[in-house]
Amino acid sequence: MGALREQFRQHMRLQGLAERTQESYEHAVVDLTRACRISPDKLTNEQIQGHLDYLLRTRHISWNTVNVYFSAFRCFYGGMLKRRATEFSLPPRGRSHRRPVVLSRDTVRRILGACENLKHRALLTTVYGSGLRVSEVCRLKPHHVESAPDRMMLRVDLGKGGKDRYTLLSRHGLELLREYWRKYRPGEWLFFGFDRSRPMANGTAQAIYYQACKAAGVQNARGIHSLRHAFATHLLEQGTDLLVIKSCLGHSSLSTTAQYCHLTADRLRQVKSPADTLAEDQ
Repeated sequence: MGALREQFRQHMRLQGLAERTQESYEHAVVDLTRACRISPDKLTNEQIQGHLDYLLRTRHISWNTVNVYFSAFRCFYGGMLKRRATEFSLPPRGRSHRRPVVLSRDTVRRILGACENLKHRALLTTVYGSGLRVSEVCRLKPHHVESAPDRMMLRVDLGKGGKDRYTLLSRHGLELLREYWRKYRPGEWLFFGFDRSRPMANGTAQAIYYQACKAAGVQNARGIHSLRHAFATHLLEQGTDLLVIKSCLGHSSLSTTAQYCHLTADRLRQVKSPADTLAEDQ
């Protein structure tokens, strides 16, 4: 893409997009260019739609990922290249209605306990204990851990949407992080990659999660994000106010938080139906 890539980067920076969003959008346009083997500014609307159809039918990419591509193309063609709606349009986006996996407390305990590597256990415990996205845990820095007795919070800089927030810091997680610190002595990044000067890659964190699930005998785990779902669900089961959970997760809308909060089957079995209560009162 050459000059177009740099122009697109500048456009996204001026739009105030989060760094992670910029990377995702750039990847989507580069992927389109490589697939079509034509400079992206030369592609027709039909070719762009054909690529989205190819992602779904041939590469079997989820609708959530296709939505990222859609937003990237809208930003590139509609935002930067100023194509009119008649020149650039896309069909209505689909939405995934698949319910997130809700891990029970026992399952989470097994996953975390299956991590023999201290760094891996500290990473996954931090994701679960603070409700972090994978990109957020990988970009944590030591000073984000505010462990004073009157604080006990974890700061998340530039989360999704470029927003900063504070979330919970568990005492158990803090002790684990201190043990990890004494052994590994991380530098700028709390969870560094192969190059200690760079943060751990998101894919590496995902692989660590899948490895722990395999060791724990947990099947059908849909990704490390399941620990974030579990964080929200377990807080709800403890009676935590939904607004507090919303703040910890960094959501703008309460309806988004509500989608994360699914009662587990064990918890549901403990709830008495109002019909039974009515019958007992007779």
